[in-house]
Amino acid sequence: MLDKIIKSCKYVASNSKSVKINEIKLNEFAEKINKRETKHWLSSSPYNLLDLPIETIINFLLVYEAIDFSFWGNPKWTIDTPNGKEDGSMALLYAILKYVKEKDTTDFSNITKDEFRKVLKGNVEIPLFEQRYSIIKSVSETVNKEMNGNFYKFIKNISNDVELLEVIIKYFPNFKDERKYREKTIYFYKLAQLLTSDILHIRKLKENIKVDYSHIIGCADYKIPQVMRGLGLLEYSDDLEKIIDNKEEIEENSEYEVEIRANMLVVIEKIAKKLNNHIYSIDINDYIWSQSKNKDIVLKPYHLTRTTNY
Repeated sequence: MLDKIIKSCKYVASNSKSVKINEIKLNEFAEKINKRETKHWLSSSPYNLLDLPIETIINFLLVYEAIDFSFWGNPKWTIDTPNGKEDGSMALLYAILKYVKEKDTTDFSNITKDEFRKVLKGNVEIPLFEQRYSIIKSVSETVNKEMNGNFYKFIKNISNDVELLEVIIKYFPNFKDERKYREKTIYFYKLAQLLTSDILHIRKLKENIKVDYSHIIGCADYKIPQVMRGLGLLEYSDDLEKIIDNKEEIEENSEYEVEIRANMLVVIEKIAKKLNNHIYSIDINDYIWSQSKNKDIVLKPYHLTRTTNY
């Protein structure tokens, strides 16, 4: 599947009309990142996640990342945490983790809709609430039925990204992330790649085992293309710029959306190749994502697509 992802994205990049890669800026960025230390985004242990047993962490990551998508809105869904107000992925992480710690379980198969609504209670209802509820119950039900109630034990002997990604895709259809572009199927699998990466990074850190995440391409979302645009790595047509800057919604599976996401992954792959894979693609992905908080980068709006894929 990982080979299919980059191959299909390269097809999009070579045919894109509205999104282009700036090779000069790409070369400059590759030189800079080559001298930087990259860190996995969970290594800082948000809300003391890494204090939990490895089994709980991995089982938590499955249910959390299955519903880690589409937070934008006006106003944004926001919750109160010990660190102040949070929104987006970090707010979701806190909310789900709080429930897991309080109930001492990562099983959401029997949670009622009202209970789940309380877990995610914020200033407004989280976008796609119904879809999140359906997915988190389905994921837990699959773990109970197919994995004897424990995802971690089911995959604990897998230490490479290719095999782990295939297991995730096989058992959890909610991670399917494909598009059509000029009658060809384009593969992204953003959340499946994210989960694969996070599991292997955390197991390496917590269990001190040898893992291989060198084949993961990257996570095609809306924040990373936003940063790439700010860095000049991606350039948009006038029409696409106008739509994004005016915060108009771009349809899922539209040519605009597919070109943004595909070119983003091709940029990461190109940077990795220029560095002779000295830094793996997924670590480049995470570094660029972290730069969304860099005040020195002028960021314009990100593209708005309502989807359960990112």
